[in-house]
Amino acid sequence: MSLYRKRRSPFWHYDFWWRGYRFHGSTKCTTRREAKKVEAVERERAKRHVAQIAAARTSLRLDDVAGRYWIEIGQHHAGSINTEHDLSLLIECPHLGPDKLITDIIGDDVAKLVAWRRGHRSLLTPYKLLSPHTVNHTTEQLRKLFTRAKLWGVRFEHEPRWRDYMLKVPDERVREVSEHEAALLATGDDYEPLIAFARASGLRLAECLLRWDEVDWSARQIVKRGKGDRIVTVPITSELREILWPLRGQHPVFVFTYVPQRVPNETRRPITYAGVQMYWRSLRKRTGIVGLRFHDLRHDFGTKLLRETGNLKLVQKAMNHRDIKTTLRYAHVLDHEVRDGMERAAKSRARSRTFKIVR
Repeated sequence: MSLYRKRRSPFWHYDFWWRGYRFHGSTKCTTRREAKKVEAVERERAKRHVAQIAAARTSLRLDDVAGRYWIEIGQHHAGSINTEHDLSLLIECPHLGPDKLITDIIGDDVAKLVAWRRGHRSLLTPYKLLSPHTVNHTTEQLRKLFTRAKLWGVRFEHEPRWRDYMLKVPDERVREVSEHEAALLATGDDYEPLIAFARASGLRLAECLLRWDEVDWSARQIVKRGKGDRIVTVPITSELREILWPLRGQHPVFVFTYVPQRVPNETRRPITYAGVQMYWRSLRKRTGIVGLRFHDLRHDFGTKLLRETGNLKLVQKAMNHRDIKTTLRYAHVLDHEVRDGMERAAKSRARSRTFKIVR
């Protein structure tokens, strides 16, 4: 028995029973041979853990990994607020927790994380459960921690097969703005230029919140950071110039601003992301517009541009899509061209049959 007691380490301990040993209160060993096997397995596991820490030069606790990820990458994301929220969810999850070693996370843990998130409700609409897209965001954040940890030298023996735990997301709808809705969007208040700019540029909401140093009048283009920290370039067309030019001088830094109605004689304040969301919900309620999201202004831009040009590559460039598969969601607007082409092919075949008969 003294032999086993000398082999104690901070990673394990043995409890002496009448007929053997019990490891951590879970594995009962009835013989010394079994005790040695358990000890050998745990020694090997501890060695791997120490080697992982040495290779990564950091703690493998989920809390520490998330903290290092935040310092190196997360805080620099365009959507850093969302990244911070997703990281905190991983730490708060009862099936993971701050002390969980990232190398110990297996597929079963990911499945429990997904089930836990599916039980949450939306903050904007508390009566609705989270969408599969939102749940996948949390799972994808955990996957990013694994990817980053590999760059630190961490090696995973049982990395989850991530695609097995991604929920099926319905195809994103493509919604156009009708003429009636376009008339209702001409509100005449401080938010109207922003709405008009979104429709004319096709930029995402976060990309629409311009600063004046991003507007280059001499080069006639707008250059700023967009989704995925990619550079987005938008030419200043005559329509965009008519929207932006009158806004000069209203604010030294930000392009789109508003005057608070509840604070008299207040200077202009920049329009924020959250402010647009609150305004949009109020606008829909006030005008009776149903089922139109602010992001649908971008879909409206892509749909109309493809209908006018018929050029998918051009639309991909204008909308800053990384993959043309994303642009293909707008391909339905070319159905009339497919129909016209089929009609021309049918007429061609008819002429060929007539020519053979006459001959």
